[in-house]
Amino acid sequence: MAKQAPQSDPAQDAPAIGAPKRSAVGLPAVVNSLMMANEQMGARRSLATLRKVNQHGGFDCPGCAWPEPDKPHTAEFCENGAKAVAEEATERRITADFFAAHPVAELAERSGYWLGQQGRLTEPMLLEEGADHYAPVSWERAFEIVAEELRALDGPDAAAFYTSGRTSNEAAFAYQLFARRLGTNNLPDCSNMCHESSGSALVETLGVGKGSVSLKDLYQADLIIVAGQNPGTNHPRMLAALERAKRAGATIVSVNPLPEAGLERFKNPQHARGLAGPGTKLTDLFLQIRLGGDLALFRAVNQLLLNAADGIDRAFIDEHCHGFEEFAAEAKSTDREAVLAATGLPWAQIEQLAELVLKSRKVIVCWAMGLTQHKHAVPTIREVVNFLLLRGNVGRPGAGVCPVRGHSNVQGDRTMGIFERPLAGFLDALGREFGFEPPRHHGFDSVETIRAMRDGRVKVFFAMGGNFVAATPDTLVTEAAMRRCRLTVHVSTKLNRSHLVTGARALILPTLGRTDRDRTAKGDQFVTVEDSMGIVHSSQGRLRPPADGLLSETAIVCRLARAVLGAADPLPWEEFAADYDLVRDRIARVVPGFEDFNTKVRRPGGFALPHGPRDSRTFPTATGKANFTVNPLTAPEVPAGRLLLQTLRSHDQYNTTIYGLDDRYRGITGGRRVVLVNPADAAELGLAEGGYVDLVSEWRDGVERRAPHFKVVHYPVARGGAAAYYPETNVLVPLDSTAEISNTPTSKAVVIRFEADSGLLEAR
Repeated sequence: MAKQAPQSDPAQDAPAIGAPKRSAVGLPAVVNSLMMANEQMGARRSLATLRKVNQHGGFDCPGCAWPEPDKPHTAEFCENGAKAVAEEATERRITADFFAAHPVAELAERSGYWLGQQGRLTEPMLLEEGADHYAPVSWERAFEIVAEELRALDGPDAAAFYTSGRTSNEAAFAYQLFARRLGTNNLPDCSNMCHESSGSALVETLGVGKGSVSLKDLYQADLIIVAGQNPGTNHPRMLAALERAKRAGATIVSVNPLPEAGLERFKNPQHARGLAGPGTKLTDLFLQIRLGGDLALFRAVNQLLLNAADGIDRAFIDEHCHGFEEFAAEAKSTDREAVLAATGLPWAQIEQLAELVLKSRKVIVCWAMGLTQHKHAVPTIREVVNFLLLRGNVGRPGAGVCPVRGHSNVQGDRTMGIFERPLAGFLDALGREFGFEPPRHHGFDSVETIRAMRDGRVKVFFAMGGNFVAATPDTLVTEAAMRRCRLTVHVSTKLNRSHLVTGARALILPTLGRTDRDRTAKGDQFVTVEDSMGIVHSSQGRLRPPADGLLSETAIVCRLARAVLGAADPLPWEEFAADYDLVRDRIARVVPGFEDFNTKVRRPGGFALPHGPRDSRTFPTATGKANFTVNPLTAPEVPAGRLLLQTLRSHDQYNTTIYGLDDRYRGITGGRRVVLVNPADAAELGLAEGGYVDLVSEWRDGVERRAPHFKVVHYPVARGGAAAYYPETNVLVPLDSTAEISNTPTSKAVVIRFEADSGLLEAR
């Protein structure tokens, strides 16, 4: 039997500190996975559920978007995937009695960890204006309330419709259709806060805002560069792909401000050598770069390639590229001293990387938030593309761009039209298919939505999944903005912080999860997702839902659309809610690459979406070619006596979902309020190991943003930088400090100072 949810909220401010690990996964990961699964689901339910994760005919892991191989292993999941499944398939339940016993003000003092441990939500709940407790409400009345508030707005742009990455293709398509039928493009999503910089750079340079490689390409690569990414915690199944690539002869270079155990050595639990043996050493060259120095690194390597004999693929450049001469002139002028200052690397290491590149015909660059959450993130990724174009490493087997998406189906949601700046072609197709004129003006992204709520321009906030308040920057500003709304609505499987920071009225609408059976009048339904490499496949849960009457996300959207748009609206919302094949038929006629969707997705493993740069070296850019770009060398400037903070995840965490209070690979157990500082920086700043400090961010607006009571941990961070977990440190990220072009919050580049512990620790 699963254990009961904890009644007390454990302290998170007194962690024990040990030595960091030098390898990842292995037997400890297996043990921790089984313990977590048994605690949440019980033994029998765990066995029935985990054997269906990431399998043909099973369900897609609700965690990361790493793709499945053609022939999935019997245990095709990682430790964090097992935790994600266990949290969703838990036998713990939250009923109306829970909300009756706990006023909102009391729940607001609980930590995100405690809230998430309480179990699955089971019935719609309403917080009426002036009330201090959520109370049960019928589905019909809940939809009526949303309709009332939307109709009372001055216009449709006074509402915003947020989407989390776990939303299925079918639900996302219906959701954006409803929003545009209503008349708004206010469709912020979690991609705005993570890989928006990748999409912006890749669309400009290659014409497609997605990665160009497959798992097969990884296995064929000569050189794989992993920059600004920690696969061991954030995408653990990627380690198995890197191991296979390594055993096929690939060289792996890691570029990161922190050493990460998974990239040092991987103990694959699917093989005896991983369980009992030494595992596989993955990284051949570790470049411990300063925060924000990646643009300078790739600029320097590009300079070395341009100056080397046979350093570039001139035939590829002449046939397929635009803007080379301007780029080359800028790259050749790169100042070595500026590179050394920005990267913190010895020049010999940069030359070593260039030598590896020159020996390699097939090169892949993988990256994640370490590159995307800087002010100069888009220029950095454009420079990565320059690097690959120089030697023809786009559209060649074993080579290409690999932005690793962090949440299952975040890429699919964008493909389905969850975007505040939709392309004209998509809107044209949508309008033709459904017989209306979609709005053409740009809507609000996540940061702009917060500003609009703050300023009173958005008064209804509707979230399809996620934990918006905890995930976004400038926590106090975001919370105050949310409280200015007339109505906040969250479609969720579990309780989280966002349910407790409400508008005048608030609704919690519980929904089916990936693991749950979805049965309608037309029979059992399945949904589809798109992984980080553009493969679309099916996902079908088998477990009995945690409560009778729970609706799927697709059904919630369709019933809401009918309630808001009225009986006169000609779209067949009821038919869509009953039969997802009908939604897929419409997707097939609107979204390129989805022709014959229902047939193709029923094949084991699904199908790959077309990708011109990868498939045929065709580039749907403004020039019709792959674009070299000129990116002036820049890096963050940090005043004396300050450090540059990056926010990151612990190992017991997935985005804002906290599974536990340990970060096993970094040697931290029993707490989360820690700040990792290089011992040399700590000595200069007088930061004693084990002491407690407040973190105070500094930005040009002069506003004090403070995260109190953090334990100092001396850790091998690159000089000049520090690291601490989010969401606890999101309060330090200024709302208006965002990346150029993409508007992504600069969560990897927060200038902080340290002050004496104020003792103002908040429970949450």
